[in-house]
Amino acid sequence: MTKLSVNINKIATLRNSRGGNEPNLIQFAKDAQRFGAEGITIHPRPDERHIRYQDAYDLHPEVYTEYNIEGNPIDKFIDLVLKVKPTQVTLVPDSVDAITSNEGWDTLKNKDFLSEVIQEFKQNSIRTSIFIDPDLKQIEGSKKTGADRIELYTETFAHQYSLGNKDAIKPYAVCAELANKIGLGINAGHDLSLDNIEFFKNHIPNLLEVSIGHALISESLYLGIENVINMYLRKLK
Repeated sequence: MTKLSVNINKIATLRNSRGGNEPNLIQFAKDAQRFGAEGITIHPRPDERHIRYQDAYDLHPEVYTEYNIEGNPIDKFIDLVLKVKPTQVTLVPDSVDAITSNEGWDTLKNKDFLSEVIQEFKQNSIRTSIFIDPDLKQIEGSKKTGADRIELYTETFAHQYSLGNKDAIKPYAVCAELANKIGLGINAGHDLSLDNIEFFKNHIPNLLEVSIGHALISESLYLGIENVINMYLRKLK
């Protein structure tokens, strides 16, 4: 079964909007796991507009499933990951002012940089994943960096699927076949939702993990967080 990692950035955004501690991010992470989530994902950014760096430390003793920290490997982020030592680090090439992740790495141009960062994380027993677009050359480039996994950037699929274009899955399926062949684990994330997750999962062989935040939290406003988490889990079986 594909694991569900709940991205809790939106809970931090809501908390920060009032300056207090409601909703309580730590309690939400604990509850998400109690409801069945198999991982917790956070994505701290330099301006800390949602997840704060301190949150990463505070969450560490409370995440007993898989703990995934995403972000651009600037020095501050690298130091954070090495101190917290999560289960997995996902490297994302965010610009400082990005509202959300909007592209994958060019693993060919950034091979030396990524290889150096990944080696340091792996020496500290932290599984590494690279956020990439569904491109065969980027899959091959990811393997050469020494990464353990890739995370397929699924925005294009999600948008096209919402328009009725189910062929949008094809480049992802082809990339998954190559990744499986060369020994790269496969994660996925961005704009996956209850509407498209089952179709995506059924067409991606050996999909290990999906990280879902915005859609899951939005759906939970109507359906409830415990219910929504279990709806995802059923679709990911």
